[in-house]
Amino acid sequence: MTLAILHLDDHLVAIDKPPGLLVHRTQLAAHEGEAALQLLRDQLGRPVWPVHRLDRGTSGVLLFALSAEAASLLGAMFEHGRMAKRYLALVRGWPAAGEGLVDHPLARDPELPSAGQPMLAAQTRWRVLRRIEWPLVTDQRFATTRVALLEAEPLQGRRHQIRRHLKHIAHPILGDATHGKGPLNRAVAAHLGTQRLWLHARSLALTHPVTGTPLQLLAPPDAQWPAAG
Repeated sequence: MTLAILHLDDHLVAIDKPPGLLVHRTQLAAHEGEAALQLLRDQLGRPVWPVHRLDRGTSGVLLFALSAEAASLLGAMFEHGRMAKRYLALVRGWPAAGEGLVDHPLARDPELPSAGQPMLAAQTRWRVLRRIEWPLVTDQRFATTRVALLEAEPLQGRRHQIRRHLKHIAHPILGDATHGKGPLNRAVAAHLGTQRLWLHARSLALTHPVTGTPLQLLAPPDAQWPAAG
């Protein structure tokens, strides 16, 4: 696999991560042969350092550092929210409003029970880009299925923040096996002809940690996304 490079300079590199690709190998997925970090390292012929993560199913802008020093600077920027991230999400149902803010604290580890964990502040802005109605029966009470294309902007970087927040407002992301509905996900996958998490990191805006110049990293949604309409 050759990764699409969105930006490359002496200090950092950004790629357009395809859905289904791990950022790096883990013990939980030791059988996986490919991961973005190793692929990019081999493609560039030099070490790279991950500075943030995207869930395996999420596609879009993924940033790496090209030195330990740049990794430290970028890591601090992510930790303190000194960059703007915007995502596309295809969700169940039509939100009643055109936009909103989810202000809902989240447990640090979404894979463990929330009780006993510290609750971390988390806010996500969202706005409706498009309302879609498919001739698809996923609930016997209705002859069609309503979904919405949202833009989501997480103001922090909590694990699964967008996925957990959209579930919290009863509009889970389609294809989300953890926070969504299995029967709906399977019906949508059959309707669209592909099974995936419909979450895409569309843009990442930051100030270059070394040169001080503004950077706007953009990854257009892949060719499968128009089929969602």
